[in-house]
Amino acid sequence: MGNGFSQQPGFLSAVPFFQSFHIAILGLDSAGKTTMLYRLRFNEFVNTVPTRGFNAEKVRLSLGSHRTSAAFHFWDVGGQEKLRPLWKSYTRGADGIVFVVDSVDGERMEEAKTELHRIVKTTENQGVPVLVVANKQDLRNSLALAEIERCLALKELGPGTPWHLQPTCAIIGDGLRDGLEKLHDMILKRRKALRQQQQKKKR
Repeated sequence: MGNGFSQQPGFLSAVPFFQSFHIAILGLDSAGKTTMLYRLRFNEFVNTVPTRGFNAEKVRLSLGSHRTSAAFHFWDVGGQEKLRPLWKSYTRGADGIVFVVDSVDGERMEEAKTELHRIVKTTENQGVPVLVVANKQDLRNSLALAEIERCLALKELGPGTPWHLQPTCAIIGDGLRDGLEKLHDMILKRRKALRQQQQKKKR
């Protein structure tokens, strides 16, 4: 697994390779990060093992609401505690962050909150859009979105950090495309704002 470039059947191919968005996929171990990555990469369920380092994939996806396509370069980084200090190496220069949480694992939600706030509030990640993926929403004992939002204290990420909470089931892919469309929108909006700031400075 890793380092492949996927163009799913029927997807548009108008986006050049070099225009891919750099996206870091983070979250605690066993949240479903790699399952999500390979659902996007192959459009099917792939049985995975715990990630000891990272997986990298370039995936081109059609974004229905825009009738366009975008290429994403995903970096899926292991979520074990000893690997988390490495996260900042993969978010450096990132266009967006995908933070995956296990909707069933309420006991570790506080730990997930700590890690999410730590990485988002680092100086170099200020303002980087965050897509919070509430995975395993298909399971009966999953937490409701409002509860996950409260547990993760998403409103405390700060006004400068755009975020979206997306319910998903990574195994079958439900919600993943919708979430990435939201992330894509946030990235484009941020780029536009940064361009406007630069233009003002030049005047």
